[in-house]
Amino acid sequence: MVKKAAVSEYSAKNITVLEGLEPVRKRPGMYIGSTGQTGLHHLIWEVVDNSFDEAMAGHATKITIHVQDDNWIAVEDDGRGIPVDIHPEQKISALELVLTKLHAGGKFGGDASGYKVSGGLHGVGVSVVNALSDHLQAEVHREGKIWVQEYKKGIPQGKVKSTGTTRQRGTTIRFHADASIFETTEYNLTEIIHHLRQQAYLTAGIHVVIIDERQGAKVPHGFYFEGGVASYVRHLNERHESRQPNVFYVHKAVDNLAVEVALQYTTEYNESMHCYANNIVNAEGGTHLAGFRAALTRVLNSYARDKGYLKDKDINLTGEDTREGLTAVISVKLPEPQFEGQTKGKLGNPEAKSAVETVFGEAFQIFLEEHPRDAEEIIGKCLLSARARAAARAARETVLRKGVLEGLTLPGKLADCSSKDNKNTELYIVEGDSAGGSAKQARNREYQAILPLRGKILNVERARLDKLLGNNEIKNLVIAMGTNIGEAFTLEDMRYGRVIIMTDADVDGAHIRTLLLTLFYRHFPQLITNGHIYIALPPLYRVQVGKDVRYAFSDEERAKIVAEMTAGKAENKKSKTETVDVPTATNQTSADDYSEATVIDAGGVKVNIQRYKGLGEMNPDQLWETTMDPATRIMKKVTIDDAVIADETFDILMGAEVAPRKKFIQTHAKDVANLDI
Repeated sequence: MVKKAAVSEYSAKNITVLEGLEPVRKRPGMYIGSTGQTGLHHLIWEVVDNSFDEAMAGHATKITIHVQDDNWIAVEDDGRGIPVDIHPEQKISALELVLTKLHAGGKFGGDASGYKVSGGLHGVGVSVVNALSDHLQAEVHREGKIWVQEYKKGIPQGKVKSTGTTRQRGTTIRFHADASIFETTEYNLTEIIHHLRQQAYLTAGIHVVIIDERQGAKVPHGFYFEGGVASYVRHLNERHESRQPNVFYVHKAVDNLAVEVALQYTTEYNESMHCYANNIVNAEGGTHLAGFRAALTRVLNSYARDKGYLKDKDINLTGEDTREGLTAVISVKLPEPQFEGQTKGKLGNPEAKSAVETVFGEAFQIFLEEHPRDAEEIIGKCLLSARARAAARAARETVLRKGVLEGLTLPGKLADCSSKDNKNTELYIVEGDSAGGSAKQARNREYQAILPLRGKILNVERARLDKLLGNNEIKNLVIAMGTNIGEAFTLEDMRYGRVIIMTDADVDGAHIRTLLLTLFYRHFPQLITNGHIYIALPPLYRVQVGKDVRYAFSDEERAKIVAEMTAGKAENKKSKTETVDVPTATNQTSADDYSEATVIDAGGVKVNIQRYKGLGEMNPDQLWETTMDPATRIMKKVTIDDAVIADETFDILMGAEVAPRKKFIQTHAKDVANLDI
């Protein structure tokens, strides 16, 4: 519960300056990651983080975000308000200092009047937003007065001035992203709602309101969670069947380090761990996660042995056994977090490990004793996981022998490449023998390998490892990649630098692609986070006028290409269309493999349009030129911007529940292009 704290001395002397603002507009990616959609929304997060810092310090209870016409954003809070008095060293208003200098803020002095806990650790947030906005307005309600200042591209348009009196307090930052810097300035309301809902869960008792005011709409989206991360766990598990009736929750501070943990077991086979330090997502975990895992395994083994579930002294539950089907949120708040890397993806503070291990371990032990039904369900789930793990180990040892992984017995259908340098090699996963035949002829044998799949692989969303390895296509893929799987996975043994999914541009191809992405996300997440998984984009059409040949990847692009290729050549506007069947690939053997070609006579200009319904319809040289040649191909790199959204999406698309999947399809059906029925 967030309560307003007594207003301590917080003035210009608490603002510390480290360096200037000039580099931001020259290299925006260094500060916000990118100039695309992700970087654009990062501007909002930077401003909102300051408001959440006020809430975590006990000085704010409400944050409102307005998405306004012409892509303006306004963020207001009821905190103390940014100081406006003159800084003793810099001789300018503290408000102007915060908005025009990097590393200027109340987060570096280390005294009690600034921030003990802060998400915006580096203090670059608002100043970077100011630098990357063509217009920014700051309004501060403080000490009974309203103070305002305006900026253009980070440059003050005048001094801070008082415009009236007020009984309120707080800060409002209104900004407009610079269109000359960002690829787009159009905000995604869904992304804003998701991110701020997550932040509201992590700061119990704070009111967060989002109002989309574009095109006259003023429908508010509000969040307020008394339960903190316990409410977050319930939200994450709302589509899963629970094995544990009561959500475990603990919130306790140890030596200025606050620990908040919630968990619940489900019938799923995958673990869902979410780590935060000062409300910052730690996608790679860190010391707080290490402390949680150590305590979880130790407490469950101790309880299981004490209650007679484990009788053999030589047998213990492993960490993997205790985490199957577990959804957990670990949140710590500490004065000086140490992160590894620019993205703050991993927490490095050693004191966080001991604090989480102590606080969580003691509370979880008490929870198991006081909730015997929950404890029985949890231990039963862990024992079932242990038996499945033993079966999976036996299957892995049978299927993936050491000699196999060293390349002595690679899958028979794999057309391997000659190079062994995994920095340059590529593995194409293709759909069926027909596409495999074209791909094998089209490839560069030195660094491109081809693995055809027969039919659709197993849906691994609700399958344990032993069942996975019983699927021949998955087994061949694991052997070909060389990484092994499960607890024996090693990224260092990966045989290819890129794994490229290349399927037909139809419904079946999309389904196979989704099945493969589910496999990689659930069992090889390191391949995605380390940038090894790609999706090939084969063209949909081949357009030819005379000897001029061009390829189109969508219906819109095809129409544009036809217009460009016939411009000025047509004798009149009358046209006629003739459809003929023609063979297009040298390796085709049946009538089913013939593609349909359409000849358009546009005023004397004949346009041949060939629709590719499958990769096997392409000649090898066409497949190489359009889809496999590094100089001309188009590929999508698979990334995970938000693990929670990714997890929810895979669960909707590939899980057992039909209703959420039907709703998802109905919601997004209009967004699908090039749908073949």
